[in-house]
Amino acid sequence: MSTSGQAPRPQSSANAPTYFEQQREELVKEIALSLEQVLQNINRLNRNLESVITVGNEFSSVEALWSQFETVMGNNNENQHADENAQNDDDREHAEGVHEDDDEKVKREEEDEEVRRG
Repeated sequence: MSTSGQAPRPQSSANAPTYFEQQREELVKEIALSLEQVLQNINRLNRNLESVITVGNEFSSVEALWSQFETVMGNNNENQHADENAQNDDDREHAEGVHEDDDEKVKREEEDEEVRRG
């Protein structure tokens, strides 16, 4: 009897691997090859990402120039809009002032008539 709890194997097959062991060995080899390919692909991806980052860093000065241009144009645009808005406000106030003057004139005339009648 065997003390390991497994059924004893015949002497002739003691050295020969079983079907399960053969399949397991094949699968382990396939897994090892697949992991090696994954590692190679990750390394390739890493190199490509590094080159993309390098190219991106080369454009940092161009990006800074365009940002500065955008800021200047944005400030000019804001100033232009502010000037237009101020002009529109002045026009609106002037137009409202004209209407207010007319209204005040009419009220004064009505008051004058009441005083004359009164």
